[in-house]
Amino acid sequence: MQFVTQQQNTAFETLKETFGYTNKMQTPRIEKIIVSTGTGKIADKAKIELIQDRLARITGQKSAPRKAKKSIASFKLREGDVVGYQVTLRGARMRDFLEKLIHIALPRTRDFRGLSPKAIDEMGNLTIGIKEHTVFPETSDEDLRDVFGLAVTIVTTATNKKEAETYLRHLGVPLQEGK
Repeated sequence: MQFVTQQQNTAFETLKETFGYTNKMQTPRIEKIIVSTGTGKIADKAKIELIQDRLARITGQKSAPRKAKKSIASFKLREGDVVGYQVTLRGARMRDFLEKLIHIALPRTRDFRGLSPKAIDEMGNLTIGIKEHTVFPETSDEDLRDVFGLAVTIVTTATNKKEAETYLRHLGVPLQEGK
């Protein structure tokens, strides 16, 4: 937690010249981190409980179910069916998770060469897809047959893509150079 907090405190000094900030409150901040996973067609209650348990271990917080908004007959999906789980992190848990993501989980990802800057949208949010949840140390001791993927969205207060990219690089998010 200390690492991310220190980086946020020095962000104003670093980004002041680039973007012409006159006040510390103009500096972008991380608002929240959303960790989500889809369960799709999984009907096995034990597997769904395993996914909920692993998400809770990874994030330190219980996951909330996400329901289908529309019925789709070709997928045999009805409105209101649970199609995934999501956790929204703020405050200290958010900073702890970000630090764990940057320093432990992403380097453990197979063939990791950095995140593409194209993953940052026009509103300044970064979305990362993680294929295997086993990159997190809390879940690495389990069987490899029940592996699922995660989506991690880092929501910032940056006003555009360039500002967000510069801020995330300052925080230490491993973004690829020149892409």
